[in-house]
Amino acid sequence: MSREPTQQSNKAEEDSQHAQSASTPVTLQADMAEKPFPEDALIIIPMHNAVLFPGIMSPVTVGRASSVAAAQTAVKSERQLGFLLQRDPEKADVGPSDLYWVGTAGPVIRYITGKEGEHHLVVQGTSRFQVLAFLDGWPFLVAKVAMIEQPHVETPEIEARFLQLKERAIEAIGLSPNMPDELADAVQAMDSPAQLADMVANLVDAKTEEKQEILETFDLMRRLDKVITLLAKRIEVLKISKEIGEKTRAEFDEREREHVLREQLRQIQKELGEDEELRAEIDDLYNAIEAAGLPEEVFKHAQREIKRLQRMGENSAEYSMLRTYLEWLTELPWKQEPQPSIDIKEARQILDEEHFGLEKIKLRILEFLAVRKLNPEGKSPILCFVGPPGVGKTSLGQSIARATGRVFQRVSLGGVHDEAEIRGHRRTYIGALPGNIIQAMRKAGTRNALIMLDEIDKLGTGGYQGDPASALLEVLDPEQNNKFRDNYLAVDFDLSRVLFICTANVLETIPGPLRDRMEIIHLPGYTEEEKIEIARRYLVKRQLCANGLTEEQAHLTNDALVAIVRDYTREAGVRSLEREIGSALRRVAMNIAEGRAQRMTIDTPDLSAILGPQRFENEMALRVSVPGVATGLAWTPVGGDILFIEASKVPGNGRLILTGQLGEVMKESAQAALTLAKIWTGYSLEKSDIHVHVPAGATPKDGPSAGVAMFLAILSLLTGNPVRADVAMTGEVSLRGLVLPIGGVKEKTLAALRAGIQIVMLPRRNEKDLEDVPPEARDRLTFVLLDRVEDAVHYAIGDLHPIQVSEE
Repeated sequence: MSREPTQQSNKAEEDSQHAQSASTPVTLQADMAEKPFPEDALIIIPMHNAVLFPGIMSPVTVGRASSVAAAQTAVKSERQLGFLLQRDPEKADVGPSDLYWVGTAGPVIRYITGKEGEHHLVVQGTSRFQVLAFLDGWPFLVAKVAMIEQPHVETPEIEARFLQLKERAIEAIGLSPNMPDELADAVQAMDSPAQLADMVANLVDAKTEEKQEILETFDLMRRLDKVITLLAKRIEVLKISKEIGEKTRAEFDEREREHVLREQLRQIQKELGEDEELRAEIDDLYNAIEAAGLPEEVFKHAQREIKRLQRMGENSAEYSMLRTYLEWLTELPWKQEPQPSIDIKEARQILDEEHFGLEKIKLRILEFLAVRKLNPEGKSPILCFVGPPGVGKTSLGQSIARATGRVFQRVSLGGVHDEAEIRGHRRTYIGALPGNIIQAMRKAGTRNALIMLDEIDKLGTGGYQGDPASALLEVLDPEQNNKFRDNYLAVDFDLSRVLFICTANVLETIPGPLRDRMEIIHLPGYTEEEKIEIARRYLVKRQLCANGLTEEQAHLTNDALVAIVRDYTREAGVRSLEREIGSALRRVAMNIAEGRAQRMTIDTPDLSAILGPQRFENEMALRVSVPGVATGLAWTPVGGDILFIEASKVPGNGRLILTGQLGEVMKESAQAALTLAKIWTGYSLEKSDIHVHVPAGATPKDGPSAGVAMFLAILSLLTGNPVRADVAMTGEVSLRGLVLPIGGVKEKTLAALRAGIQIVMLPRRNEKDLEDVPPEARDRLTFVLLDRVEDAVHYAIGDLHPIQVSEE
C-alpha cells in the first residue's frame, strides 16, 4: 500500500485536482440528441490507468469530448456510468476492442468544471458488470451490460480468508508511512469479505492489469486468495523498504555525528597543541626515510607515500595503515654491509664443541664456509639438512650462524598453507602484514643474516589460498632473490646476501622444483654410543640448568645413562632421551626443594621408581624359535625400525591373506615372495591359505624392501625350519631369485643395532652404502651380502633339501 485514501477514494483515470468551487454549475451540451436508453444499457467512460472497484468513492478527471458528453448526459439523466479500463492507456481513439469488458458501475456524486476547461467527477462504485454488446447511435460509448450480483455467502473457508486478509491489511497499513491510523480501524470494523477484498485491491500498489484481474474474478473465494497473494508481495516490499530507510537514516545520522565529533576533536587538538605532535611525527618519518639507506626507487616511493600521509590527516581511516607501512620500510635493513669474515679453524672448533659425531656433515659445512670465505659474492647453494627429529638439524644451523658471525633467525614452515605467509598480504585491509621472510629480516636488523626455513617438508599443499612452496622458489633461487617482491611492501628487496638453510624430515613431500634449488645433506640417527656421549656432554648439563640444579647436587651415573638409552628410549635422535633425563633430574629437584636431601646420585636401580618400568626390551628376547617368523628392516621418517613378518598356514584353496595395513608395494612383494617360495620348494598349496601378517597394524607400512624377509618367513613356514632369531634382513626379490638393492641402509643398520640384532643381510649391490654406517656399528654387526635368495636361505635357515617339503 502506498496511497492515502480519503472517504474510501482512489485514483482513477488521472490524479484529481482540487475542486475550484463546490457550487460550479453543470453545463450540458445543447446539441445532444434526446435519445432513450435501454434499461440494461450503461454509458461507458474509458479509464486510462485506473480500475474502479465497487464500494469505492474516487475522483475521475475526463478530457475527451466523448467522455465529457457521456458524463454530462449521465448527470442530466441521473443515470449511472460504467467505467472500463483501456488495454493501451496511450491510445487516444478508443473503441470496444480496446477495452476490458468487465468494469464497475456507479453514479456521479459531484460534477465540477475547472477554470481551464477541466471536468472533474466524484463517482461512487456500486457493482460489477460485464459488457454483452456495444450499442451504436450515441456520440459516446454505450453498452448493453449484465450486472454481476455478489451473493452473501458465509462458509468456513471464506471466513478464514476474510480474517487473514484483515490481519494482513492492518499489517500493511502499519508499514505504509502515508496511511492514517484511522484506516486500520475502518478495516477492523468491516464485516463483509467482498467489500474488504475490493477495498484492499483498490488500496494496494499494483499494476492495473493485476487489479483488473481481481475485478474480473467473480468467485469470492478465488478473489480473496488473489488479493491475499498480492498483498503479501506488497508487505514484503514494504518491509524491505522500511529496513533500507532505517539503515539509510542511521548511516546519515552516524556520518553527521562523526563529522561534528571530528570537528570538535580538531579544535581540541588545536587548543592542546597536538598538531605540533603530528608534525613532529611526520618529521620523524622523514628523518627515518633519509637515514634508512633506501635504494633510489624505494626512496622515491617512500617520499610519495609520506606526502599522502601528510595530506590525509590523523583522523583518516587509512592514516594508521600508511604510517605502519612507512615504519616497516624504514626499519628493514636496506644498507649495504660488509660480509662478516669467516675463520675456518674457529668454525671447526665451534662445530666440534657443539656437536658430537657427524663427521661427514661437519666436513661438508666447513667446505661450504670455505667457499663463502674465498668467494663472498658467489652464489653458494642452499643447504637442506634432512633427517629424523632430534638429530640436531636446527642446532647445526645455529652453529653455522655463530661460526660465520651472522644473526640467526628461524622461520617455521610447518603447516603453512597460505601463500601470503611467504609473500605477505596486500595492503587492502586493516591488519595486513609482510610475509615471514621480511618479518625475519626486520628482526635480524641486517642483510647478513642466516635464516633457517624449518620443516620445509611440511608446507601445506596449494589451494584457493595459493601455493606457498611455489612462493619459496623465488626466495631460494640465487638468480632471483636479489629482487624479491613482498606483496605488502610492493617494492623489491635484496635477499642475495642472506644465508638460507632448510631442514626437513623427509624428501618425498618437498616439491621437485623446490628440492632442485637445494643441496641435500642427510643426517642419520645416532648409535647407542653416540647417544650416551651426547647425553654426557650436552644433555645432562642442559637439563641441570633447566631444573635449577648444579653438578654438586645431582649426578647421573654412566650405567643409568646407558639404561635410559636402552630401556626407555628408542629413536634416531636424542629428543626423547633429553626428556627422560629431565624427568629424572626433576625428581632430584623435588627432593632437594623439600629439604629431604642435599645431593642425589641416580643409578640404574633408581630408574624404575622415577621413570616407571622399562618401556623397551631387547627384541631378541621377544622372538621364539617357531617356523614362519622373520625379522625385516624398514626405513621411517623418524629413522630405521625392525619389522616382524609372520606367516601362517590355514585350510583353504590357495589364497594369500595379507594384514597389517600394508601398502600396494608391500602387497606385491608378498605375492612375489609366495610365488618364489612355491617355485623354490615345489609346494602347490591347493588346500591351504597362506596368511602373512606384519604386527603394529595401526601403523601403515609400504616400501620396496621387504621381499627377502617375506620370502624367508613363507619358506620357513612351508619347510618347518625357523629363521635365526639374531638375523635381520632387507632387500627386494625377483621371481628369478635375485636380491635387488634398497635404500636407507644406514638407518636400517642402526635400527638393527638398537634391537640387539647380530647379523644383517643386505643386497650385495648395497655394499657401497656400508661406508656411511658408523664404525662402531660396523664393528658390532656381521654383514652378509646377498646375490640370490639361496644365500639368504643358507645364512638364515640352513641347508634345505627338497625332501623336507611335504604336502598336507
